[in-house]
Amino acid sequence: MKSRDSLKRKRIDTLGLGYHLLLLCLPLSLFVGIFYLFSPTGGMPWMILSLVSMVYIIGYSLSYYLHQGRLVRLWQHLEQVVNINDTTFELVHLASQYKDEHAFLDALLNKAVNVINGAEMGCIIRVDPESHKLTFESSVGIDLQKLRSIDFTLEQSFEYRLTDGRCDRVVVVDDMRHINEGSTLSKDEQQTLLTAPKHPIRSTLSSPIHIDGKLYAMLNLDSSQLGAFSDYDRNLVAILTHEAASAISLYQKSREIRRLANFDALTGLFNRRHFEESLGGWKHSRSVGSFLVLIDMDNLKAINDRHGHQAGDVALARLGQALGQLWPGNALVARFGGDEFVVLSHGPQERIKEALDELQIRLEQSAEPIGFSYGLAPYIRDWEASFSEADKAMYEHKRWRKQSRANPQPL
Repeated sequence: MKSRDSLKRKRIDTLGLGYHLLLLCLPLSLFVGIFYLFSPTGGMPWMILSLVSMVYIIGYSLSYYLHQGRLVRLWQHLEQVVNINDTTFELVHLASQYKDEHAFLDALLNKAVNVINGAEMGCIIRVDPESHKLTFESSVGIDLQKLRSIDFTLEQSFEYRLTDGRCDRVVVVDDMRHINEGSTLSKDEQQTLLTAPKHPIRSTLSSPIHIDGKLYAMLNLDSSQLGAFSDYDRNLVAILTHEAASAISLYQKSREIRRLANFDALTGLFNRRHFEESLGGWKHSRSVGSFLVLIDMDNLKAINDRHGHQAGDVALARLGQALGQLWPGNALVARFGGDEFVVLSHGPQERIKEALDELQIRLEQSAEPIGFSYGLAPYIRDWEASFSEADKAMYEHKRWRKQSRANPQPL
């Protein structure tokens, strides 16, 4: 149970019976004394006193009722603001659990629909900063595939039109039935917008999300009711999107830090540290075995001497990309350092050798030839032994390639 609920149960804004009696009896006693002292005949004008007392009691009750209503609204506002803060706090601190930015935005949208009263559906629309092309990234209660069939730009959105192109504030549309008639969307696209939701959208609320001063996306919350969103909802969504922008920015930065920590900047492959840390989680296959492959680029020094180090970096990146494509996600592929690469893959061994030989022929016959030598060794959770055996095999392969080039076989 959250703390704000326990605070509400304590009713810290409610006066006890003793306070009510004091606030009622003290002024009434004062009225009686004043009437008694200033009465011209020394008597008590009971009718007037009763009327004054009744007016006071009614006024006291009405003011207390209005005060309590205002406090209830303030509690509701506080609960929603705290809920929004909890939402963004959770998104930021659980960012590492989302596999990509799309999953992160899905979680953000679901929480936004749950937080804002009246919201039944919604979507997040990404904005390309260069072309202004809009892409539906996430949706709740709306067919995302239908939405993605619409080809439109920021200038065609009602957020752009209703803010005169500034896209700097939350926009509320109380009746969506005719909002797109003035746009340049085709009739078919307008019909798609009407049929994609599970229920017809009657009102919507759109809020821009800016990151680093640039329009990143738009958060749309929709309802099947006319006029479902108030100015109060507008303010809450403004808070939510402001906090969401911070959460997204932190998420992007955390992912970038993770990428820099675990991946090689030049090739995009794992770096040596991440490769070695991942060895403990490798799942060995008894049926086809596991094999460690060491790969060393043969002609990097020649490329650097002939064309410069930038050309050498391009060659390393090409080789790294080719290795990554050769093992797309089912192996550990890393740049081990310098011109050396390492792969941990399931077998069989013959299939690995065939794939490497085919890659070698393809790269050597390309417009800018790249040569490499490799060595294989079985891997059964003994890293040092496998590495030593693969390293020895790789240097034997390198010597064999040098001898083959020095003494080519006659055709």
